[in-house]
Amino acid sequence: MTGARRWRFWAAFAVATLLIAGGLSYLASSSPDGLDSATLQGCQRVETVDGEHLQGDCIAQHAGEHVLSHSPLADYSIGGRDGTGGVAGVAGVAVTVLIASGAFWLIARSRRASAPVAPTTED
Repeated sequence: MTGARRWRFWAAFAVATLLIAGGLSYLASSSPDGLDSATLQGCQRVETVDGEHLQGDCIAQHAGEHVLSHSPLADYSIGGRDGTGGVAGVAGVAVTVLIASGAFWLIARSRRASAPVAPTTED
């Protein structure tokens, strides 16, 4: 593959990735997934002054707050704000690409460093 074709491929890949991460994030369901639904069986959500509480008997009553629940990208949003799912998706893709690129670079570098050197002949 020539240099220009390679760059066009990676540019198209980046655009497609950003469209999927940023655009399709707005179409994602805000309903609980299968695991959330299963843990909520037997309970009812009740809004109170202190927030949302569960009434009844279900597994979710024994669940605690996740350690990273207050992180910047928790709940597929930026800072917990509604309507920021696309931005959070793009940020997630960018961080993943940076980490993966760095890991691949380190692996390639360590392989080059540990590759045996071909012997040279002296005349």
